[in-house]
Amino acid sequence: MSQKRDSTGSNTSTREGGEAGVRLQKVLSQAGVASRRAAEEMINEGRVEVDGAPVTALGTRVDPSSSVIHVDGTRIVVDQEATHLLLNKPAGILSTMSDEQERPCIGDYLPKRNGKLFHIGRLDFNTEGLLLISNDGELANRLMHPSYQVPKTYLVELQGPIPKDLGRTVKDGIQLEDGLARVDSFKMIDRNDSGTRTMVQVVLHEGRKRIVRRLFKEAGYPVQRLVRTGIGSVRLTNERPGAIRPLDNKELGSLYRAVGL
Repeated sequence: MSQKRDSTGSNTSTREGGEAGVRLQKVLSQAGVASRRAAEEMINEGRVEVDGAPVTALGTRVDPSSSVIHVDGTRIVVDQEATHLLLNKPAGILSTMSDEQERPCIGDYLPKRNGKLFHIGRLDFNTEGLLLISNDGELANRLMHPSYQVPKTYLVELQGPIPKDLGRTVKDGIQLEDGLARVDSFKMIDRNDSGTRTMVQVVLHEGRKRIVRRLFKEAGYPVQRLVRTGIGSVRLTNERPGAIRPLDNKELGSLYRAVGL
Protein backbone atom coordinates (compact mmCIF):
# COMPACT_ATOMS: atom_id res chain seq x y z
CA MET A 1 0.00 0.00 0.00
CA SER A 2 1.42 3.40 -0.94
CA GLN A 3 0.49 6.42 1.15
CA LYS A 4 -0.12 9.70 -0.66
CA ARG A 5 -1.14 13.12 0.51
CA ASP A 6 -4.02 14.76 -1.31
CA SER A 7 -4.44 18.44 -2.18
CA THR A 8 -5.93 19.17 1.23
CA GLY A 9 -2.97 17.62 3.04
CA SER A 10 -4.81 14.56 4.37
CA ASN A 11 -3.56 11.01 3.90
CA THR A 12 -5.16 8.84 1.24
CA SER A 13 -4.40 5.28 0.19
CA THR A 14 -4.05 3.73 -3.24
CA ARG A 15 -3.95 -0.04 -3.12
CA GLU A 16 -2.32 -2.19 -5.74
CA GLY A 17 -3.86 -5.64 -5.72
CA GLY A 18 -5.55 -7.00 -2.58
CA GLU A 19 -9.23 -7.04 -1.79
CA ALA A 20 -9.91 -3.48 -0.64
CA GLY A 21 -11.28 -0.86 -3.01
CA VAL A 22 -12.42 -1.12 -6.63
CA ARG A 23 -10.15 -1.52 -9.64
CA LEU A 24 -9.43 1.87 -11.16
CA GLN A 25 -10.39 0.87 -14.72
CA LYS A 26 -13.77 -0.36 -13.46
CA VAL A 27 -14.36 2.91 -11.61
CA LEU A 28 -13.57 4.90 -14.75
CA SER A 29 -15.85 2.70 -16.84
CA GLN A 30 -18.74 3.03 -14.37
CA ALA A 31 -18.26 6.80 -14.38
CA GLY A 32 -18.80 6.82 -18.14
CA VAL A 33 -15.27 7.93 -18.99
CA ALA A 34 -14.47 5.02 -21.30
CA SER A 35 -14.83 1.29 -21.69
CA ARG A 36 -12.68 -0.82 -19.35
CA ARG A 37 -10.26 -1.61 -22.17
CA ALA A 38 -9.93 2.08 -23.11
CA ALA A 39 -9.56 2.97 -19.42
CA GLU A 40 -6.71 0.45 -19.12
CA GLU A 41 -4.96 2.14 -22.05
CA MET A 42 -5.38 5.55 -20.34
CA ILE A 43 -3.80 4.14 -17.18
CA ASN A 44 -0.91 2.55 -19.10
CA GLU A 45 -0.28 5.87 -20.87
CA GLY A 46 -0.03 7.74 -17.55
CA ARG A 47 -3.10 9.88 -18.24
CA VAL A 48 -4.81 9.06 -14.92
CA GLU A 49 -4.02 10.61 -11.53
CA VAL A 50 -5.37 9.48 -8.17
CA ASP A 51 -5.09 11.88 -5.23
CA GLY A 52 -2.55 13.99 -7.12
CA ALA A 53 -0.21 11.19 -8.22
CA PRO A 54 0.00 9.45 -11.65
CA VAL A 55 -1.11 5.82 -11.63
CA THR A 56 0.13 3.34 -14.23
CA ALA A 57 -0.49 -0.02 -12.49
CA LEU A 58 -3.61 -1.78 -13.77
CA GLY A 59 -4.09 -3.55 -10.43
CA THR A 60 -4.61 -0.27 -8.60
CA ARG A 61 -7.72 -0.17 -6.42
CA VAL A 62 -9.36 3.02 -5.19
CA ASP A 63 -12.20 4.08 -2.93
CA PRO A 64 -14.78 5.81 -5.18
CA SER A 65 -16.30 7.64 -2.21
CA SER A 66 -13.08 9.46 -1.30
CA SER A 67 -10.48 9.23 -4.09
CA VAL A 68 -9.89 12.31 -6.25
CA ILE A 69 -9.36 11.11 -9.82
CA HIS A 70 -8.24 13.17 -12.82
CA VAL A 71 -8.01 12.03 -16.44
CA ASP A 72 -5.94 14.28 -18.73
CA GLY A 73 -6.07 16.91 -16.01
CA THR A 74 -9.86 16.93 -15.76
CA ARG A 75 -11.49 15.76 -12.55
CA ILE A 76 -13.80 12.77 -12.87
CA VAL A 77 -16.56 12.40 -10.29
CA VAL A 78 -16.81 8.72 -9.40
CA ASP A 79 -18.67 8.86 -6.07
CA GLN A 80 -22.02 7.18 -6.69
CA GLU A 81 -23.56 9.29 -3.92
CA ALA A 82 -22.58 12.50 -5.70
CA THR A 83 -25.44 14.52 -7.19
CA HIS A 84 -24.87 17.32 -9.70
CA LEU A 85 -27.91 18.67 -11.51
CA LEU A 86 -28.86 21.43 -13.92
CA LEU A 87 -32.32 22.98 -13.57
CA ASN A 88 -33.85 25.36 -16.09
CA LYS A 89 -35.68 27.45 -13.50
CA PRO A 90 -38.97 28.93 -14.70
CA ALA A 91 -40.03 32.45 -13.79
CA GLY A 92 -42.26 32.67 -10.72
CA ILE A 93 -40.30 30.07 -8.72
CA LEU A 94 -38.40 30.71 -5.48
CA SER A 95 -34.74 29.70 -5.30
CA THR A 96 -35.27 27.71 -2.11
CA MET A 97 -35.58 24.02 -1.40
CA SER A 98 -38.81 24.52 0.55
CA ASP A 99 -41.13 27.34 1.56
CA GLU A 100 -43.17 27.65 4.76
CA GLN A 101 -45.92 29.43 2.85
CA GLU A 102 -46.02 26.59 0.31
CA ARG A 103 -45.14 28.86 -2.58
CA PRO A 104 -43.61 27.14 -5.62
CA CYS A 105 -39.87 26.60 -5.21
CA ILE A 106 -37.05 24.68 -6.84
CA GLY A 107 -37.41 21.87 -4.31
CA ASP A 108 -40.65 20.95 -6.09
CA TYR A 109 -38.62 19.94 -9.15
CA LEU A 110 -36.02 17.78 -7.43
CA PRO A 111 -36.09 14.01 -7.04
CA LYS A 112 -36.51 12.75 -3.49
CA ARG A 113 -33.19 11.65 -2.02
CA ASN A 114 -31.28 11.28 1.22
CA GLY A 115 -28.70 13.93 2.08
CA LYS A 116 -28.53 17.67 1.61
CA LEU A 117 -28.62 19.38 -1.75
CA PHE A 118 -27.33 22.90 -2.32
CA HIS A 119 -28.56 25.32 -4.96
CA ILE A 120 -25.45 27.07 -6.21
CA GLY A 121 -26.26 30.75 -6.15
CA ARG A 122 -29.74 32.17 -6.57
CA LEU A 123 -32.02 33.48 -9.26
CA ASP A 124 -34.63 35.96 -8.16
CA PHE A 125 -38.33 35.13 -8.36
CA ASN A 126 -38.84 36.46 -11.90
CA THR A 127 -35.47 35.45 -13.36
CA GLU A 128 -35.30 32.29 -15.43
CA GLY A 129 -32.61 29.92 -16.52
CA LEU A 130 -29.68 27.84 -15.41
CA LEU A 131 -29.43 26.90 -11.75
CA LEU A 132 -26.90 24.32 -10.53
CA ILE A 133 -27.77 21.94 -7.69
CA SER A 134 -25.27 19.67 -5.93
CA ASN A 135 -24.53 17.83 -2.72
CA ASP A 136 -20.85 18.83 -2.96
CA GLY A 137 -20.67 21.69 -0.48
CA GLU A 138 -17.08 22.62 -1.33
CA LEU A 139 -17.88 22.92 -5.03
CA ALA A 140 -20.97 24.99 -4.23
CA ASN A 141 -19.04 27.33 -1.94
CA ARG A 142 -16.25 27.91 -4.43
CA LEU A 143 -18.56 28.52 -7.38
CA MET A 144 -20.37 31.18 -5.35
CA HIS A 145 -17.23 32.83 -3.97
CA PRO A 146 -16.24 35.98 -5.88
CA SER A 147 -12.50 35.21 -5.64
CA TYR A 148 -12.84 32.42 -8.24
CA GLN A 149 -14.48 34.79 -10.74
CA VAL A 150 -16.57 32.12 -12.46
CA PRO A 151 -18.40 33.89 -15.32
CA LYS A 152 -22.18 33.88 -15.61
CA THR A 153 -23.91 34.50 -18.94
CA TYR A 154 -27.33 36.16 -19.25
CA LEU A 155 -29.80 37.05 -21.97
CA VAL A 156 -31.33 40.41 -21.11
CA GLU A 157 -34.46 41.84 -22.72
CA LEU A 158 -34.60 45.63 -22.51
CA GLN A 159 -37.49 47.91 -23.36
CA GLY A 160 -37.14 50.24 -26.33
CA PRO A 161 -34.17 50.91 -28.60
CA ILE A 162 -30.85 51.26 -26.84
CA PRO A 163 -28.02 53.69 -27.62
CA LYS A 164 -24.90 52.45 -29.35
CA ASP A 165 -22.77 53.32 -26.34
CA LEU A 166 -24.77 51.31 -23.78
CA GLY A 167 -22.35 48.40 -24.06
CA ARG A 168 -19.38 50.62 -23.33
CA THR A 169 -21.26 52.22 -20.43
CA VAL A 170 -21.99 48.94 -18.65
CA LYS A 171 -18.49 47.60 -19.37
CA ASP A 172 -16.87 50.71 -17.94
CA GLY A 173 -19.06 50.34 -14.86
CA ILE A 174 -21.90 52.10 -13.09
CA GLN A 175 -21.85 53.12 -9.44
CA LEU A 176 -24.57 51.42 -7.39
CA GLU A 177 -25.38 51.83 -3.71
CA ASP A 178 -23.11 48.88 -2.85
CA GLY A 179 -20.24 49.73 -5.17
CA LEU A 180 -19.21 49.80 -8.80
CA ALA A 181 -20.86 47.22 -11.07
CA ARG A 182 -19.78 46.27 -14.57
CA VAL A 183 -20.13 43.49 -17.12
CA ASP A 184 -17.21 41.63 -18.68
CA SER A 185 -18.78 41.55 -22.14
CA PHE A 186 -21.84 42.93 -23.94
CA LYS A 187 -23.30 41.72 -27.22
CA MET A 188 -26.37 42.74 -29.19
CA ILE A 189 -28.47 39.65 -29.99
CA ASP A 190 -31.75 40.85 -31.50
CA ARG A 191 -34.33 43.62 -31.65
CA ASN A 192 -37.91 43.60 -32.89
CA ASP A 193 -38.98 45.52 -35.99
CA SER A 194 -40.80 48.20 -34.01
CA GLY A 195 -37.76 48.85 -31.84
CA THR A 196 -39.72 48.36 -28.62
CA ARG A 197 -37.67 45.36 -27.45
CA THR A 198 -33.92 44.71 -27.58
CA MET A 199 -32.17 41.49 -26.55
CA VAL A 200 -28.54 41.59 -25.41
CA GLN A 201 -26.13 39.04 -23.96
CA VAL A 202 -23.91 39.97 -21.05
CA VAL A 203 -21.24 38.07 -19.14
CA LEU A 204 -20.15 39.00 -15.62
CA HIS A 205 -18.28 37.19 -12.90
CA GLU A 206 -19.81 38.65 -9.77
CA GLY A 207 -22.97 37.54 -8.02
CA ARG A 208 -24.33 40.41 -5.95
CA LYS A 209 -28.08 40.24 -5.41
CA ARG A 210 -30.09 41.31 -8.49
CA ILE A 211 -26.92 42.78 -9.97
CA VAL A 212 -27.98 42.60 -13.64
CA ARG A 213 -31.37 44.16 -13.01
CA ARG A 214 -29.93 46.91 -10.83
CA LEU A 215 -27.14 47.69 -13.29
CA PHE A 216 -29.42 48.21 -16.28
CA LYS A 217 -32.02 50.06 -14.25
CA GLU A 218 -29.35 52.53 -13.14
CA ALA A 219 -28.27 52.85 -16.78
CA GLY A 220 -31.85 53.88 -17.63
CA TYR A 221 -33.01 50.66 -19.31
CA PRO A 222 -34.98 48.44 -16.89
CA VAL A 223 -34.87 44.72 -17.58
CA GLN A 224 -38.08 43.23 -18.98
CA ARG A 225 -36.92 39.62 -18.97
CA LEU A 226 -33.78 37.96 -17.66
CA VAL A 227 -32.49 34.45 -18.42
CA ARG A 228 -29.23 32.98 -17.14
CA THR A 229 -27.89 30.73 -19.88
CA GLY A 230 -24.45 29.76 -18.56
CA ILE A 231 -22.22 29.30 -15.53
CA GLY A 232 -18.61 28.85 -16.56
CA SER A 233 -18.67 26.58 -19.60
CA VAL A 234 -21.93 24.86 -18.55
CA ARG A 235 -24.75 26.02 -20.79
CA LEU A 236 -28.46 25.63 -21.22
CA THR A 237 -29.14 23.81 -24.46
CA ASN A 238 -32.66 22.69 -25.34
CA GLU A 239 -34.02 22.17 -21.80
CA ARG A 240 -37.54 23.43 -21.36
CA PRO A 241 -38.46 25.55 -18.31
CA GLY A 242 -38.73 23.21 -15.33
CA ALA A 243 -36.56 20.53 -16.93
CA ILE A 244 -33.81 19.02 -14.82
CA ARG A 245 -30.89 16.79 -15.85
CA PRO A 246 -27.59 15.50 -14.46
CA LEU A 247 -24.38 17.21 -15.52
CA ASP A 248 -22.10 15.11 -17.70
CA ASN A 249 -18.42 14.42 -16.98
CA LYS A 250 -17.22 17.18 -19.29
CA GLU A 251 -19.42 19.79 -17.62
CA LEU A 252 -18.47 18.63 -14.13
CA GLY A 253 -14.80 18.60 -14.99
CA SER A 254 -14.99 22.17 -16.27
CA LEU A 255 -16.62 23.37 -13.02
CA TYR A 256 -14.06 21.65 -10.80
CA ARG A 257 -11.24 23.01 -12.93
CA ALA A 258 -12.66 26.55 -12.76
CA VAL A 259 -12.47 26.54 -8.95
CA GLY A 260 -9.22 24.60 -8.54
CA LEU A 261 -10.61 21.26 -7.37
